[in-house]
Amino acid sequence: MTLAEKQRELIEDFSIIEDPVERFSAIVDRGRRAPALPDEARTDAHLVPGCTSRVWLTGWAENGGDSCQFRVEADAPSVQGVAALLCELYSGATPAEVIAIEPECLTALGIHRQLTLTRMRGLSQVRRRIREIAESLAND
Repeated sequence: MTLAEKQRELIEDFSIIEDPVERFSAIVDRGRRAPALPDEARTDAHLVPGCTSRVWLTGWAENGGDSCQFRVEADAPSVQGVAALLCELYSGATPAEVIAIEPECLTALGIHRQLTLTRMRGLSQVRRRIREIAESLAND
C-alpha cells in the first residue's frame, strides 16, 4: 500500500466518527495503545525541539532501507495521539514518500480545530523531524 493510499484509509477510518470531539478522542485513545519507546530512547537526542510537551521520536530503516519506521512518545495525551497517528501514517513508507507527502489527514479529520496553535506548531516540528529522519535514511 502506498503512503497516499494509507492516508486515504486513515481518513476514511476516522471519518466514520462524525462528531469531531469523539473523533479526536478516538485518535488520542489509539495513541495510548501505540507501542512505548524503550527507556534508552527517551534521551535528549530524540527530543523534538519546539514542542511544548516533551516528545521523543525515533526512526529507522527496514527492508534494506526501502521502508521507514517511526515511533513516538509524548507526555501529553493529545500530542501522543496525533504524533502516533503521524508515525503510523509514515511507518512502512519509502523515504522518498515520507519526504514528499504531507499529512493531509490532520486537516481532513479536523484535528487542527481540536488543538491550540501552540500544539499545532509542535506537531509541525514532529512532521519536520520525521522528514529529517527520512532524508537521513535516504542518504545512507
